[in-house]
Amino acid sequence: MTSKRISFRKKLALEITKITRADVARQHPLQTLFWECTLRCNAACRHCGSDCKVSPESKDMPVADFLRVIDTITPHVNPNQVLVIFTGGEALVRNDIEQCGIELYRRGYPWGIVSNGYVLTEKRLLSLRKAGLHAMTISLDGFAEAHDWLRRVPNGFQKATQAIQLLTKTTDIVWDVVTCANQQNIDSLAEFKDYLLSLGVKQWRIFTIFPVGRAAENPELQLSDEQFTQLMNFIADTRKEGRIHVSYGCEGFLGGYEAEVRDTFYHCDAGITVGSILHDGSISACPSIRADYSQGNIYHDDFLTVWENKFEKFRNRSWMKKGICSDCKMYRYCEGNGFHLRDGNGHLLVCHYNRLVK
Repeated sequence: MTSKRISFRKKLALEITKITRADVARQHPLQTLFWECTLRCNAACRHCGSDCKVSPESKDMPVADFLRVIDTITPHVNPNQVLVIFTGGEALVRNDIEQCGIELYRRGYPWGIVSNGYVLTEKRLLSLRKAGLHAMTISLDGFAEAHDWLRRVPNGFQKATQAIQLLTKTTDIVWDVVTCANQQNIDSLAEFKDYLLSLGVKQWRIFTIFPVGRAAENPELQLSDEQFTQLMNFIADTRKEGRIHVSYGCEGFLGGYEAEVRDTFYHCDAGITVGSILHDGSISACPSIRADYSQGNIYHDDFLTVWENKFEKFRNRSWMKKGICSDCKMYRYCEGNGFHLRDGNGHLLVCHYNRLVK
């Protein structure tokens, strides 16, 4: 199996995108703010990057502490243009999400949740909607055997499916389904696509699993290079088919597959338009990034001061041009791949482009 070459026309588009992205980095408008509102979780996923537990040692951050940060940000942004996303752990194990959500809504912020869906009931969904819920993502990683194997929760597939069925009945929420491709589900994705369509799913995102946290100890989670290319072809073909809107996550630069498996060319927005407040108050970018790259803490730093002055490592990534990136011709477009794929010493863990080029 061979991968796609980058056409001249696509290289030209990549050059234009590079210029545009550099301008965005200079302006770095905060557009998405993640709140890692808990490390508690009702699953024990094999690929968990933060090793969340049912009863972690770290306590949940009080809603009031998070809202104080929001109030310092509000005078300097247009709240309608900043999406706040609750993540975890499992955000829905907190019973005060609605309390925080309604306060965000009153301040003009749209907000959403990333969830496994296991505790989402009709009553809870109604409560969340009344609090202004704008967006939701549910994880479903293939059919029952594959999903429950990955998430290690009895009847997890059934619970997640029920959550999706609840969302299909709504018209006021932007929602999608996320699937982590791995050795257990790669060969059944076509059949699984039909299953999602039967549920009424219209938006589907597929990610691959990177070797951090528990995932580093589970080789079955990683696709072979051939399977990775197979996945790209599947996504590209499904997009052409047009029955369901599928895209590959913001994982890394994909060479000839750019603009064919996603709506846009690759870019990593961590620290550029995406920020996060972690469970302990740490100020970071995408919550998938290692704690080594936190830039401050809300309990002794002003969030916006940190955002404006301490994110240079995210916005000027010339330091990433080392190791296998040092002489790579594609560095000008990918700038060292996704920030979450760098270890604590800044070394690249996975290069998606090299997995495709044979």
